Amino acid sequence: MRKSILLFFVLFSVGVFSQNEEYSIFVRDIETLLPIENAAVVIMKTKQILLSNEEGKVTFMLTGGSNVQVSQTDYEDATVRWTSLNGDQKFVIYLKSKNNKLDEVVLSREDPEKILQKLVSNSTKKISISHRQKVYVREFFMLNNQYSYYNDGLVNFQFDKNNNATTLLVEQNRSYGLLETDISADLRGYDLNNIMKNYSDFKYFDPLLDSKTKKGYDFVIRGHAKNKDYYVMYVTPLDKAKEAVDNFEIVYDPVKKLIMGFTIDITPQNLDKIEEKTTVNSKNITKSSVKVDYRFDGQDYYLLNSNEEIAYNLMLKDEVKKIQVRNSFVTTSFNRQNFTYSESDVFKEKSLFNKKNKILTNYWDISGFTATDEEKAIVNSLEFKL
Repeated sequence: MRKSILLFFVLFSVGVFSQNEEYSIFVRDIETLLPIENAAVVIMKTKQILLSNEEGKVTFMLTGGSNVQVSQTDYEDATVRWTSLNGDQKFVIYLKSKNNKLDEVVLSREDPEKILQKLVSNSTKKISISHRQKVYVREFFMLNNQYSYYNDGLVNFQFDKNNNATTLLVEQNRSYGLLETDISADLRGYDLNNIMKNYSDFKYFDPLLDSKTKKGYDFVIRGHAKNKDYYVMYVTPLDKAKEAVDNFEIVYDPVKKLIMGFTIDITPQNLDKIEEKTTVNSKNITKSSVKVDYRFDGQDYYLLNSNEEIAYNLMLKDEVKKIQVRNSFVTTSFNRQNFTYSESDVFKEKSLFNKKNKILTNYWDISGFTATDEEKAIVNSLEFKL
């Protein structure tokens, strides 16, 4: 009996001391001491990927210790040993700026259009491997300039290289209306499988690769203002072009021939080129922007995070509804191993919009979610519904 009791206390003590603890890391510029946003923080023990918010902060759960890797396009990469962090549950990692301060035009014998074609081809080949990717996804909906609906979730994409297809499984999710009136008929979330495939296939660049539509754009390549290892390709619509309206900014590694990120948006003057539609149920775009970052860790190349926003006026018989949707992806885990699942677990809808809530943990607290003050207030207001 005495031995049994002793064994119980030993096992209990091991269980207590092996429990997860919450840690926070703040990433800052070593010279200015200002927070660094969108820094990728990798917890080496668990391979969890986190993205710092506007405060430079990430939060995670961990048993024991782990070395930490931190990277951001404008800064030198850093690997920090856990022992040097003094075991504190809140600590700061400082990054040194690459401080290139050059953006001269890059002279090349090869046409920028040809360079982009090779970049897309090589990046697509590199990213198209069988793997699984855990992603935190969130969406904000606005109706007539009011936040009206919110959803987020922790989802898993499984990529099958042989079939060039993705399988989507939802771990956890929540979806809430923010207005008393039912406006669900006016809202349509992003197609999650489709948007992820667009990131993997680089479909956003199709207009720049098409022999007809690319003629409406001007291509210029410059050195990256803060990173000597990267170039930036600026693609802007020509004034005479009627259909070309998007501005492209593509950051790439000229040696590895990989696209590291891109931004696409429409300026107000280019919006004026689009003829306004007046028929019922037609949509007139008022804003469109896409920002995507990729990560290359020496072996794997994959989407790190994305932000998309679309706003349009929906033309109805007696009124015009202003609708705005913002979608964000943050990759939290990447693995070349497939996971097993039953067919009933597969999420076959396009969006999390109508999926029944499934909340097991406060998954959003460690998601790398970057929110504005207004968005934080909205998310915090949902706590009473949990």
